[in-house]
Amino acid sequence: MKKFTTFLAAAMAVAMLATGCSAGQPAADKYPERDINMTVPFGAGGSTDLTGRVVGEAMGRDLGVNFSVTNTPGAGGSVGTQSVLRAKNDGYTVLADGLLSFTSLPVMGLLDTMPDAWDIWLATFTPNVIAVSKDSPYQTIDDLIAAMKANPGQITAGTAGPGSAGHIGAELLAGASDAEYKHVPYDGGNAALVATLSGEVDFAPQLLVEMKDMIISGDLRALACYTTEDITLENGTVIPSITKALPDLSTKLPMGETTGLLVPKGLDEGILAKLDSAFDTACKDQAFLDFCATKGFTVTAMGRADSADYVNRLQSVVAWTLFDAGVAKTNPEDLNIAKPE
Repeated sequence: MKKFTTFLAAAMAVAMLATGCSAGQPAADKYPERDINMTVPFGAGGSTDLTGRVVGEAMGRDLGVNFSVTNTPGAGGSVGTQSVLRAKNDGYTVLADGLLSFTSLPVMGLLDTMPDAWDIWLATFTPNVIAVSKDSPYQTIDDLIAAMKANPGQITAGTAGPGSAGHIGAELLAGASDAEYKHVPYDGGNAALVATLSGEVDFAPQLLVEMKDMIISGDLRALACYTTEDITLENGTVIPSITKALPDLSTKLPMGETTGLLVPKGLDEGILAKLDSAFDTACKDQAFLDFCATKGFTVTAMGRADSADYVNRLQSVVAWTLFDAGVAKTNPEDLNIAKPE
């Protein structure tokens, strides 16, 4: 009996290896058997949340399950990111995140793992935009820069937190203009924009998709976009390129948030293949394409195989921008992050 039990255990182990299934993961041919939890490490309403929901909905239709969204804001996105790292890595917990904030976490001392420890799918891109309320005295980006120089550390910028897309946009502005500002962090881009609308902060260097409707309505005034060319919205509003005021920024543009889905590496390749296929289908889904066109996203549709070089280059710019601004906790060199060329 003992020999039979030993033989049976060995046979099961061989079968698991043959099917690519480990003891801690479900069989790929049965995946997914239940809904998938998507953690968004920022509050509802921001670009990360919006993209995650529409991509998850399209992927869920393809996989035959729902993507259930959990917003877990805090510490520049690290709280939600850590929760995914602590969860069982079985394909039922995924992270929807903006790569600007994500790549900033190691140098900000908020995450030990580097991007190469994750499998990453990139769905959308949207540029940073400097915006003020309609009642703001600043009519142009030059007005804002002049005020920052005249009142060092007094002009306030609302962002989604340290290391977030908005924070990086603010640091690029300050560095290129040799001016100081006061950083006011919030639990997401939407909260930062609400503060800008109310006059609680002077400006928001957030993302176009988060504020596009407010710019069109006239509640926000867009002073500059982080692209090399002007952006013209469908109502005719023109957002000037920031290079008109700060031409030296052109080498770091376009700058904005690339948003996608991430899972810690180690998943069964069969499960990853199903996620690959669902992501590819989602990026061609008409509802997703209409969403991007309406909200101001550019479709990137970059799968795991193509995302690594993009993410590494992005982390180089992000990490060194934060380090040069004096806000990074760790020297990028200590993490083997090369300086941008």
